Amino acid sequence: MQDMEQIYEEYFETVNKYLFCLTHNNDISEELTQETFYKAVKKIHTYKGDCKISVWLCQIAKNLWYDQCRKNKKIVDMEDDDLLDIEALDTTEEQVISNDEKISLYRKMQKLDELTREVIYLRITGELSFKEIATILNKTENWARVTFYRGKQKLKEVDENE
Repeated sequence: MQDMEQIYEEYFETVNKYLFCLTHNNDISEELTQETFYKAVKKIHTYKGDCKISVWLCQIAKNLWYDQCRKNKKIVDMEDDDLLDIEALDTTEEQVISNDEKISLYRKMQKLDELTREVIYLRITGELSFKEIATILNKTENWARVTFYRGKQKLKEVDENE
C-alpha cells in the first residue's frame, strides 16, 4: 500500500476535478477534496484493494457531496447561461482538451441528468474504465457504456441546437 502522502499527491487533482463537476464551485470542491483525503486516512483499513484507489477515493468524495446536499437540503442549481461551442465529441476520449474546451464541455454537460454527467466526467477526466465507473456508481458495466454513449449523443444534440 502506498503511503497517504503519495496517494494525496497522485490523486488530489482527479478527486478535486470530480468534485468540481458535481459542485460547480471551486471552494466547495477543494474543501470536499480535503475532507475526502481526511476520511480516506481514517478509513484506509477498509480499502480492500479490489478496485483502483482512485475509484475508492471518488466513491468517498461522492458520498461526502451527497451528505452535504442532504445537510443543506438543496440541490445545486446548474447555470447554463454562458454556453460556449465545443469541437466534435467523437474524439473527446482520444484528445487532450484545451481549458476553453473543457469549460465549454462542462457547461454543456449541465443540460444532462446528474448520473450521465458523472459517467462522462469519470470517463473523460478521470480516465476510468467503464467497469470502474460502474463500481463507483453501483451499476453494471454495460449501463455505464450505454449511459456514456447516450450522453455523448445528447451533447451532440445540444451542440447542434445552439
